[in-house]
Amino acid sequence: MSARRPAPGPVGPPEDGAPIDGRAITARPDGPSRRRLLQGLGAGALGLAALPLAGCALDGALADGGGSGDAGDDLELSFLISNLDGGWVPSKSAISSYEANVWQQLTDKLVHTDPEGAVTPWIATHWEQNEEATEYVLHLREGVTFSDGTPLDAEAVLANLEAWAVGRPDEGLARVGLFPGGTYEGAEALDPLTVRVTFTAPTLSFLPTLGYHGCQLMAPSSLALSLEEQADLARQIGSGPFVLESWEPRQRVRLVRREDYDWAPEALGASGPAQLAAITFTVLPDDTLRASAARAGQTDLSYNVNPQVLDTFTEAGFVIEVPRYLGFVHGYSLRTQVAPFDDVRVRQAVTRGIDRAEILRTVFTDAWQPATSWLQAGVPETTDLTELFSYDPQLAARLLDEAGWTGRNEDGFREKDGVELGFTIYPTPYLTGSVPEAELISQHLGRLGIRVATQKLDIPTWTERVTNNPEQGVNEVTRSFVDVGTVAGVITDEGEDWFQTGSSDAELVRLRDEVAGAATREERAPLVEELSRHVLEQAYFIPLEQNVQRIYVQSPELTGITFNAVAIPSYHAARKEPS
Repeated sequence: MSARRPAPGPVGPPEDGAPIDGRAITARPDGPSRRRLLQGLGAGALGLAALPLAGCALDGALADGGGSGDAGDDLELSFLISNLDGGWVPSKSAISSYEANVWQQLTDKLVHTDPEGAVTPWIATHWEQNEEATEYVLHLREGVTFSDGTPLDAEAVLANLEAWAVGRPDEGLARVGLFPGGTYEGAEALDPLTVRVTFTAPTLSFLPTLGYHGCQLMAPSSLALSLEEQADLARQIGSGPFVLESWEPRQRVRLVRREDYDWAPEALGASGPAQLAAITFTVLPDDTLRASAARAGQTDLSYNVNPQVLDTFTEAGFVIEVPRYLGFVHGYSLRTQVAPFDDVRVRQAVTRGIDRAEILRTVFTDAWQPATSWLQAGVPETTDLTELFSYDPQLAARLLDEAGWTGRNEDGFREKDGVELGFTIYPTPYLTGSVPEAELISQHLGRLGIRVATQKLDIPTWTERVTNNPEQGVNEVTRSFVDVGTVAGVITDEGEDWFQTGSSDAELVRLRDEVAGAATREERAPLVEELSRHVLEQAYFIPLEQNVQRIYVQSPELTGITFNAVAIPSYHAARKEPS
């Protein structure tokens, strides 16, 4: 018997309002009110009046998906998403919180890594590694093909390993940042179904990282394409349980079942072709309309709705998935070559001046938990280092005084030598709630005399102005990984140099190398704690809360959905009861 869809009705709190877009907001020292912050959430009255708008926005877009079929396995899944702006170049969008939902259905991986970090077979059926963790031999499943009919064999794996470890940076095709490329020596085909991979130093992170969403297997013909050619999703060939039927840039992607698919990992709970006949991803940018569409039964799944309305969906019988993943907590990495973050006392004052408990009370719900380090609590090597960044506004004020920011201008903000103390936060477009969170942080720091402006940007502009801009001092982090050994790949100039320290911090470099080169997990665990302590003492990273980057509001008719280590769902085994 199928579950009934809940009747339409209000799903939001009584206040109305919408996120502020495209203009900078600066908190004065007294800060905005809580009502203003809730308005920033876009916590609207999502009643019947909103539903016709959602219907108009979706009219036609869902005509090919989300309806019922003649039998349970012929039903289609409709998925509303706020954007697909990251494009389809795998090295750029495979780890996106948005496009990854599509890639996961089109591609396979060598191994499956679950939310606890356990590694199980997929395209690699078994493997061996030497005692030093410098050499791995992968044995591949026989008979696997890409959707164009070409074999997924040892030569195809070699092409993918080269793309992940090295890339073609001169052509704009970056390597996978959290793949252990720093120690990667090379790979060779021992026979058509066997690959040997070697590293210059112990690399424990290699096997689990093969389940990372950046390490999706693509056909060699797709990997050989230019940057411009790879932007065309129709030219991207995977081996997954679904294939592309049609797509419209930044609007819609429709996938259909691959009928000859028969190599899903056991961890997904089903074999053979997918249960669903098709999946349609439709872009609907407005959070309120996505929530309204779910409430009205116009979609099977809405992605990243306002956290403040989740309780009402639960009460109405919907399934809410807020999976946590392995990786970094949500927070800010600080570029230490950019003033005022070139002074450790200012960095420490900022981290001590943020009231994280108020953020959790005001912006999020009980599903969110406080950060205890710069790494997620689910990472096995994480230890509780809260005392290094807990809220202490008195200490923060003393640190700013010691740093010489003792003057005050006519607006009440601190100044030194005629320069005002302040900076801008551009909230990440990858995290629901980042805008009101930044505004609340602006209020906290405003009370200390720091002027903090906030400005919401779309993904391309945010990438240009924040990620790719070394002059922007604050970079908001919502990053996953599947093994802590890969952290070394982002924190100094051997990787992404998050903190702009290059190799100048000898202690950071030492810990980077020792974490990356540990031969056993027992050897590595205390080194990770030492590294974490150093990062937090130097205030290179400001933790905020445990990262819940992905929110899925699902119809109760859906079952069989599984999540991997980085909280991306697979719909291979998903079923939908006919309505």
